[in-house]
Amino acid sequence: MKFLLVFDFDHTIIDENSDTWIVKCAPERKLPNGLRNSYQPGHWTEYMGRVFVYLGDNGVKEDEMKRTMTTIPFTAGMIDLLGFIGENKELFDCIIVSDSNSVFIDWILKAADFHKVFDEVFTNPAAFSSTGYLTVQHFHAHHCAKCPKNLCKRKVLKEFLDKQLERGVSYTQIVYIGDGGNDLCPVMFLKKNDIAMPRQGYTLEKKISQLSQSLNPVQCSVLVWSSAIDIMSYLKLLIKQ
Repeated sequence: MKFLLVFDFDHTIIDENSDTWIVKCAPERKLPNGLRNSYQPGHWTEYMGRVFVYLGDNGVKEDEMKRTMTTIPFTAGMIDLLGFIGENKELFDCIIVSDSNSVFIDWILKAADFHKVFDEVFTNPAAFSSTGYLTVQHFHAHHCAKCPKNLCKRKVLKEFLDKQLERGVSYTQIVYIGDGGNDLCPVMFLKKNDIAMPRQGYTLEKKISQLSQSLNPVQCSVLVWSSAIDIMSYLKLLIKQ
């Protein structure tokens, strides 16, 4: 009996958007209008690439970025929840699927000593170039019309489950914890026995609710959370059964 926990990162594990938080490193903690207005829907990764060039051009170094990123607060109750999962790893496999980037997530998890809780992190690969600039790439290519160009979370989840099956691992239940519009695609992939946990008041909850109003509800159960303590209470019930 094993459960798979799938976490989004921004506004789920942390209580902010890591990509917008990095702007605190910019001169006067803001971006020039031309750069801000250069974002095109579905092309966030390219936009962030330009933001990182701007920061590099302004002499923002890796250690300053790291210091800034590790001040992001965790969502209410999340530290307790991740501690609980860490103590029960024999029951839970735990992955992150996020549109942030590998450098930011790595910094934040390691600073709080939570990197061991997660078996795998699927996110846009990032690295510092020889000139000290942070660069970011698309996670993968896909053909899903609903998702941003760089990442379809349903494809990530499906490929992970297929790989686990090849290793002889199948899950009693998948618990998907997220907040954003790009979490809807993987939630629609979940089966009747699985559970989606959208964050209260965020886009994912609204989109799931719109689907049920249009008589096209998701197959899985839905449990809304506002503090990660709500998620922990559910997991405690799950392992008691």
